[in-house]
Amino acid sequence: MLYNSWEATGFDISEERQRALARRAAAIGVELFVVDDGWFGARTSDRAGLGDWRPDPDRFPGGLKPLADHVHGLGMEFGVWVEPEMVNPDSDLYRAHPDWVQHQPGRKRTEFRNQLVLNLAREDVQEYLWEQLHGLLSSAPVDYVKWDFNRCFTDAGWPGEPYPQRLWTDHVRALYALLDRLRAAHPRVAFESCSGGGGRIDLGVLSRTDQVWTSDNTDPLDRLAIQHGFSHIHPARVMAAWVTDSPNTMLNGRVSSLRFRFVSAMAGVLGVGGDLTRWTEGELAEARGWIALYKEIRPVVQRGNLYRLRPPRGGLSAVQYVRGDETVVLAWLQAQHHGEPPPALRLRGLDPAASYACRGTGEVHRGAVLLHHGMRTGLRGDFDAAVIRLRRI
Repeated sequence: MLYNSWEATGFDISEERQRALARRAAAIGVELFVVDDGWFGARTSDRAGLGDWRPDPDRFPGGLKPLADHVHGLGMEFGVWVEPEMVNPDSDLYRAHPDWVQHQPGRKRTEFRNQLVLNLAREDVQEYLWEQLHGLLSSAPVDYVKWDFNRCFTDAGWPGEPYPQRLWTDHVRALYALLDRLRAAHPRVAFESCSGGGGRIDLGVLSRTDQVWTSDNTDPLDRLAIQHGFSHIHPARVMAAWVTDSPNTMLNGRVSSLRFRFVSAMAGVLGVGGDLTRWTEGELAEARGWIALYKEIRPVVQRGNLYRLRPPRGGLSAVQYVRGDETVVLAWLQAQHHGEPPPALRLRGLDPAASYACRGTGEVHRGAVLLHHGMRTGLRGDFDAAVIRLRRI
């Protein structure tokens, strides 16, 4: 259960601000604190610093180790964000090795997000990234790496190489080899694949990483559809999902309850990405309760059989997880029309001859009734949500 600092700080990052966020994250039950973009080089905006994977001495005068030690002292693990395959023209790396990027001779180098793509097919680039990342993971007690990749290839050239087209495949092979090498040297470090959101979640990457960032879109309503599609191929235990602030200032300004945001994110690996220093004491207390609940149900969510009961198409939607005698249903109501109560949810994967007790109400239901008639969720209004827990008795 992680906390990520990006939406709270952006590039306005410092060790003290991270410590303040870490204290609040620990207090609500977070288990992993991840420092996102901005901790390295001259990274005060997205225009500089990529490629220089050393802590900025002004913002982190002692490197990352003091912050990592502080986070560990709060009972959490410590993680960092990197984007190793990219470089900003305004960086020490690019000034020293402008030939290390993918480019075509005689053409302007195309920047996207103010960055260029390193030619990872080159052995010197591979060795540089190994030295930088191995050094980072050796310099501080890092438990988790969020590995990003935020732009596509646009200048796939390699001047001087007899067969430049091989960069397409050799880049991927080199990425896999680098991940394998880092994991062998740092076997206790977990890796997350992030690529402009969910752009890199193939089985080759998943065989080398522990979870993936599903999408940069953290709006809880949009996420229901994103997660619905993701779940047709990948299991919930690799699907990172965050609770962020309301209104959703990063995307659409939508206002939603903390309940709706948490229950939406509980369908995968729960995380929090809002600015906890701005949350009220009431919101923090509510978040603490949701996180405690998630820790109880996550073995069922992450390891159980998934049933998509109703797709997210505007009214009531729901998913169900079954593991052994335990059942968890996550239900969401986008909007209620004309006061009409949402339909009953017909559950699946249950024994029709067994009885099931509801953890929340104490009511006992026959499996056949839950399967064929269904159960009422009690949801009403707009953006309502519920977690229903059943146990076979």
